[in-house]
Amino acid sequence: MRKNLFLSDKDLLRYEPADDPADRVHALLAQQKDTWKLLRENYDALDDVQTRSFKIDGHSYRVEFNPGRLTSTTAAVDEQSIRERKCFLCTDNLPPAQRAVRYRDDFAILCNPYPIFPEHFTIANVEHVPQQILTSFPVLRQLSKSLSERYIALYNGPKCGASAPDHLHFQAGDKGFLPIDEEYEQLITTRGEKLLDADGLLVFAVGDFLRKFISFESDNISLLQKAFEVYYASARDVAGSTDEPMMNILSSYQEGEWRVILFPRAKHRPSFFFKKGDAKILISPGAVDLGGVIMTPREEDFNKVSEETLVEMFGEVSISADEFEKLKTGISSHGNYL
Repeated sequence: MRKNLFLSDKDLLRYEPADDPADRVHALLAQQKDTWKLLRENYDALDDVQTRSFKIDGHSYRVEFNPGRLTSTTAAVDEQSIRERKCFLCTDNLPPAQRAVRYRDDFAILCNPYPIFPEHFTIANVEHVPQQILTSFPVLRQLSKSLSERYIALYNGPKCGASAPDHLHFQAGDKGFLPIDEEYEQLITTRGEKLLDADGLLVFAVGDFLRKFISFESDNISLLQKAFEVYYASARDVAGSTDEPMMNILSSYQEGEWRVILFPRAKHRPSFFFKKGDAKILISPGAVDLGGVIMTPREEDFNKVSEETLVEMFGEVSISADEFEKLKTGISSHGNYL
């Protein structure tokens, strides 16, 4: 591991107060903007990001033209390509100017040099271990609470949005940036179905929505963990595979409890991603896109995206209505274990 990777509290205090983990991460970004030219320029470029807004069935979608996301959007994630490239999240391969804040003993919080959020971070394991959520869900849960003053936490599965599926990592970004942050309560009230109401745990399913999801709300760590394990087993049964079921996760902590939104996935990328010529649109949806902010790294794609494009994309990458019903049944049938 690179010896000078982690900033000390004294280093951070030169930029911002560092009273809690969220403040320390905020201070890290200030330090990196001051000392890392590439990152500073890419954050300055966020001011020029073009946006288009859509309303579909009364809910908000924001399409952004962000050329800095081209590498991530087009990342080759097949096994051969991964074997042949250096892992860009391993500490020895990070840019010399990149610094970090330590999280627990086994993670480094890094500023994402190609940001989507106004403040965007990658939280990477210090060891080269695969992207896998079953055993690392407690880290995601803890991370969302630790950073709750400012940020939400995200997970992209190895086959649905992670550009480094060979290296365990999460992301964090500003609360309130994603439309679903503001629309969640309305969604579960008007379109949601309550699957479970245990002592200290609520489980909702929202299937009457362009982006189907299951959500947990709880202040109980044990119940939240069990609920996730039930979801994982049920999703794997629906997929008919022993691999990690495809999913994206948004996790936040507010008013003393966690809110975890899980988007079950059917495909990594929509069919138009692979087409030729004018029919090709480079969108590779991950947790941010499922949260309502759709990234287009090419201007021609930004200009051609329509409401029909979004309906087609989410319809393809989300699981079918029949599969979602099976998933709900699997979760409900295991309710006695929660």
